[in-house]
Amino acid sequence: IARNYLLPRQLSENGLGTDQLEVTDAALAEIISSYTREAGVRQLERELGKLGRKVARRIAAGEIEKAAVDAADVAPILGRKKIQPEKIVHEDQVGVATGMYYTPAGGDIMFIEAALMRGKGEVLLTGQLGDVMKESARAAWTFARSHAALLGIDDTSFERDLHIHVPAGAIPKDGPSAGVAMASALVSALSKRPCRRDVAMTGEVTLSGRVLPIGGVKEKILGAVRAGIRTVVLPKENVPDLEDLPQDVRDGLEIVPVQDLSEALAVSLRGRVSGGQLMFAEETAGTGTGAPPMH
Repeated sequence: IARNYLLPRQLSENGLGTDQLEVTDAALAEIISSYTREAGVRQLERELGKLGRKVARRIAAGEIEKAAVDAADVAPILGRKKIQPEKIVHEDQVGVATGMYYTPAGGDIMFIEAALMRGKGEVLLTGQLGDVMKESARAAWTFARSHAALLGIDDTSFERDLHIHVPAGAIPKDGPSAGVAMASALVSALSKRPCRRDVAMTGEVTLSGRVLPIGGVKEKILGAVRAGIRTVVLPKENVPDLEDLPQDVRDGLEIVPVQDLSEALAVSLRGRVSGGQLMFAEETAGTGTGAPPMH
């Protein structure tokens, strides 16, 4: 889109010919990843327009006859980067899970934070979340309440308020694919078990714990790899989408397909599924305290 539509239009609007401004693919990628983060392309076109205007002014002033812009030239022209790509956190944390998202500009990871506080058992959602994402959070809350004993969660935890926050609050977020990551953050906070920092998750979750397929698998995984992720949890029904990934990316990743939330939590919270039950290190199969299959 940038190469075939947006850039030619901005060249025309700024009175530039294709021989006067050359923008490499690396430069376009730098602008997309470091200066825009949106569902559409308006901000991308604004940045390309800014680039065109600055080059046009320099040509009009006789400073240059033409310009070739590579990735290293973007910051001197457009200024400091507006977007810093996410990187995995330095250590496992209670209540912090890593999800994935994608836009037409590409994929990335996002952190989902959950924390308990004094209150009346209410759920507070912040981070400019859309209706679908809010529904995912409430579904995860209901799931945790209905499986509390089996997840090692004290009933008194539900008498406190739960705050779920997705950072980068200025950016609107929506969609069902954060369900697995939200559930992991929530169960982590309620059970006081840390989430693995090197695991990124995607998938829609039902009240019964089934994990449903989502879109944008290729973009999400490529963004996660750039952020340093080495293990990805995704719905089993999305396995065919992995064929779209370069072979070297697949070879360097541990990809865990899951059908239900018990399998996902076993990965993110360092548990295991034994005999159809979710177990943690302090539990054994004979105690009867594992979580049952969630179908």
